[in-house]
Amino acid sequence: MAKKRIGILTGGGDVPGLNSVIKSVVYRSTEHADFEVIGIRRGWEGLTHVNLDVGPDSDYLTPLDRQVTRSIDRTGGTFLHTSRTNPSRMQLEKLPGHLRPRAGELKEVSPGVVDATPIVLENLERLKIDCLIAIGGDDTLSYAAVLHGKGFPIVGVPKTMDNDVRHTEYCVGFSTAMTRAVEFIGRLRTTVGSHERIGVLRIFGRDAGFTALYAAFVTSIRCCIPEAPFDLERLIEQLIEDKWSNPSRYSMVLLSEGASWVGHELQGYGEVDPYGHQKKRNIAEALSEQIKQGSGEETLVADLAYELRSGEPDFLDRMVATSFAAMAFESAVSGGGGRMTAVCKGCFDVVDIPDPSLGARRVDVKTMYNVDRFRPDYSTKKGLPIFLLSA
Repeated sequence: MAKKRIGILTGGGDVPGLNSVIKSVVYRSTEHADFEVIGIRRGWEGLTHVNLDVGPDSDYLTPLDRQVTRSIDRTGGTFLHTSRTNPSRMQLEKLPGHLRPRAGELKEVSPGVVDATPIVLENLERLKIDCLIAIGGDDTLSYAAVLHGKGFPIVGVPKTMDNDVRHTEYCVGFSTAMTRAVEFIGRLRTTVGSHERIGVLRIFGRDAGFTALYAAFVTSIRCCIPEAPFDLERLIEQLIEDKWSNPSRYSMVLLSEGASWVGHELQGYGEVDPYGHQKKRNIAEALSEQIKQGSGEETLVADLAYELRSGEPDFLDRMVATSFAAMAFESAVSGGGGRMTAVCKGCFDVVDIPDPSLGARRVDVKTMYNVDRFRPDYSTKKGLPIFLLSA
């Protein structure tokens, strides 16, 4: 009797802990003689670009067993590599050569853009994949929801440093990113203080302010988040007051990349990615200019960017990744059904893959953020789950 086959892929940005998920799924599968795992390389691109007419395509497929995955959890990144591919919005010019003769078969969703989902479903069938485990953030999981809608068995594992996937309080990669952000802020204090400046820091968080909020919570600095456009003059006044009331003559503020002040819209630039996103102009640079123009105070601008996602995961991300993997495998064994691993009210759970139309999970400003002080809500957390700052 042929073994049942589970496919696994990682999409979007890399975060620490992805390899722990991959390894743990493989190890769980080897405990069941009826299952095997195949890795899909480069995210959803692996299911649009793979050419099965030429035999095994090692560019996009790799069999996974204990020997192959034995030590991958000791490093960061993703062993399977990744991409920002959205099969439901594939540019015709980016179709691989072997698919271009079939372009006319695909539905055009906008000029020069087609829905390659039929190709994905065909490749999943030809690969004899019985269930797919997709590890990713909002964008990756939004396409997982598309496949579920087409009836294909799929299980999601949430990962993103932004920690903004709906239906879960925690995503793989968040703890490591926060640990490194706190370390970075601590180190930067020495330089900002030595030069008696206002430190203006930017961190990930296009649509939600969890990264800025949680890092500010434990470092006791001010923060600004996308959910609450800030009063520019008031913030500058607060930062100047902080500086001159500090014996070391410095102050700091941490900005989510999607933060903005009242009456100001942060412009995007560059190409729109397959999920409709543009890179944001640097809010830290913009605020720095406003501080210097309005007060003459010197600033120091710093970006907390890729150093937060590089390298090996911390203990919490390894533990959550390993636990999510076990739940994902169990869900795959039972048939998938559009489910996603999660943490709900501080406990592990399995929930529905979020509806893509709802967008990212966002900070509840009323209960988690002090708009007047540009700080997290520090009121009592008694009785609340660890990853939820307020009810």
